[in-house]
Amino acid sequence: MTASTDIDKRIAATSRRGFLLEGGALMGGAVIAGGLGRQALAASQTGDNVPPNVAEWMKTPGDPMGSLPYGTPSPFEKAVVKNIPNNLPQYLSASGRTPLQDLDGIITPNGLFYERHHGGVPTIDPAQHRLMLHGLVDRPLIFTMDDLRRFPSQSQIYFLECSGNPGYKKPYGKTASDLVGLLSCAEWTGVRLKAVLQEAGLQADAKWVVAEGADAAGMTRSIPIEKCLDDAMLVYSQNGERLRPQQGYPLRLLLPGFEGNMNIKWLRRLHVTAEPAYSREETSKYTDLMPDGSAREFTFVMEAKSIITRPSGGQRLGAAGFHEISGIAWSGRGKIKRVDVSVDDGKSWQQAQLQDPVLTRALTRFRLPWHWDGRPAVIQSRAIDETGYVQPTLAELLAVRGENYFYHNNAVWPWRIAADGEVSNANA
Repeated sequence: MTASTDIDKRIAATSRRGFLLEGGALMGGAVIAGGLGRQALAASQTGDNVPPNVAEWMKTPGDPMGSLPYGTPSPFEKAVVKNIPNNLPQYLSASGRTPLQDLDGIITPNGLFYERHHGGVPTIDPAQHRLMLHGLVDRPLIFTMDDLRRFPSQSQIYFLECSGNPGYKKPYGKTASDLVGLLSCAEWTGVRLKAVLQEAGLQADAKWVVAEGADAAGMTRSIPIEKCLDDAMLVYSQNGERLRPQQGYPLRLLLPGFEGNMNIKWLRRLHVTAEPAYSREETSKYTDLMPDGSAREFTFVMEAKSIITRPSGGQRLGAAGFHEISGIAWSGRGKIKRVDVSVDDGKSWQQAQLQDPVLTRALTRFRLPWHWDGRPAVIQSRAIDETGYVQPTLAELLAVRGENYFYHNNAVWPWRIAADGEVSNANA
């Protein structure tokens, strides 16, 4: 069988599955002239830099190796930056959102990782930084960074998400970043918190670990001992390099699947106790009023969630025909089992393809080929995790939690596509 015959057969098979539309296809990196191929060919006919002409950037040598000691993106990607609201005092309590609609795959580059600070970003000399472990332990200890790096290390991919992502009050952002940009995913390297606690020796009545950060806010959260002895980590590296100051350099706590505020940055103290601390961040903040007047507290886990990032708000479909719907899904309870996509405002659903790897408590990329007929449409996705939990609609959440709720909004988010291809928030 020749290579061309093999490609022809694969194209025919794909066409029978409905992936190829209007007589054209994208297969194995080759654009078939017809359908999408004709559109691409027409768009490439103009300009002095298109083949077979010699492009301008081929005529002189490029920048020399080593001109920049730390690599930077192409200048043509200068618009792909964190989304920082203009109405926040950035030196004090601030946030910066990941541009999810501009990213591919599941890993967030360190420079685009979302930020949330309550007292600014401290500048900490790692040689002077210490971690104190005390309380209900047999041997109170103080660790240097070198001490912690002597423990066996591990690297794991996990997402991190703020529990106010988005709040219920104003879920009217334009882009995916506006809505759920307080979300990122990275490969984290560090040591198991369990190993460090075992070094100190836990006492029988140890039920909680109160973690404290070294920022001006003295951020403090209470962690159940079960989580500390499970998958919790003390991390010092992110995506292969040392943590950046905005992410807790030189040391942070990582609690896979738990709300972001609990993943204490600039970690300086672990106090083992029999009771939670009931700090500001778990009483006046990060709790929710229920319709009956009671307050829901210690809502640690981020439930299953998803969002379509392409096409999404602020983007535009250039023409009717084939388009790939792509997005991300995640769950604090484990792996994503399935993602369903609707292209008719929730009247019917199709199962999307999950892109490998599908990891526990990490972002999962999903894809669905779609033929847009050029008429107005509403598209949306819903995630189902391995526990069977199904991502709810906003109306379903509000029916249970009421209007005073704020955190843990994991609602289905629809996008409206107009006849001219413009994509906007369908809930705005």
